[in-house]
Amino acid sequence: MGTVTVEKQPLRTGVLMPARELAVAWSLIAVIAALAWVFTAGQARDMGIEPGTMGMALPLFLLLWLAMMAAMMLPSVAPVAVTWARGIARRSSGAERAVRTTEFLGGYLLVWTAFGLLAYGGLALTGDWVERDPDVGRWIGAAAFALAGLYQLGPLKYVCLRHCRSPMAQLMHYAGWRPPVRDLRVGLHHGGYCLGCCWALMVVLLPLGVMNLAAMAGIAVVVFLEKLWRRGPVLARVAGVAFLVLAVLAPFQSWLLPGLTPGDMM
Repeated sequence: MGTVTVEKQPLRTGVLMPARELAVAWSLIAVIAALAWVFTAGQARDMGIEPGTMGMALPLFLLLWLAMMAAMMLPSVAPVAVTWARGIARRSSGAERAVRTTEFLGGYLLVWTAFGLLAYGGLALTGDWVERDPDVGRWIGAAAFALAGLYQLGPLKYVCLRHCRSPMAQLMHYAGWRPPVRDLRVGLHHGGYCLGCCWALMVVLLPLGVMNLAAMAGIAVVVFLEKLWRRGPVLARVAGVAFLVLAVLAPFQSWLLPGLTPGDMM
């Protein structure tokens, strides 16, 4: 009997520890996402919805952009991030664990930071156009909706969505990559697929307003369901069709374009 007791205790510990680590990881992600939403909501309340970059310098815009991405993307990215972080925790300890986790998150955020640079340039350009001729905003909005809709219905969207919906095979492939900076490369690689899956959804913030909280919340829900709901691919197609309908309506319905309508006109 003594032998049986000694053998059972490690098994119980092995089962409990991963569950406890998983709960801590999910709680941390929930707290970070909540704080990101609070920060973003505060900034949106102060700035309102205006065309262009709303007078923000590039560093401030990128800070706000990363907060927005954390708020909108973390819930859907959490399963992959937690799984990889648990793998790091099993194979390293102390300072090495912190460095490897930071590399992974840093690689993921670098991808979205690069897209933020493109977003800033696009907002600055369209802001200048709308300032010179407010009517051009109708056609910019229609083009943005059309681009998002066509991409949502195209093949590349589903290559990236398939990766995001079934990441375990890819994570096993990542495990065979060798140091150095393996975790940074994993973050970059997964971030690239995530960007490929979701960038078109972010494009619709151009006509709807970058600081439009309702639009951000709606897109965050669509991203979450696309990646984690069993009918996610169907939802992606429905969203694509909806964007194409908005593209047709946008030139004649300026209320659909708060992000491209100057404040005095609104």
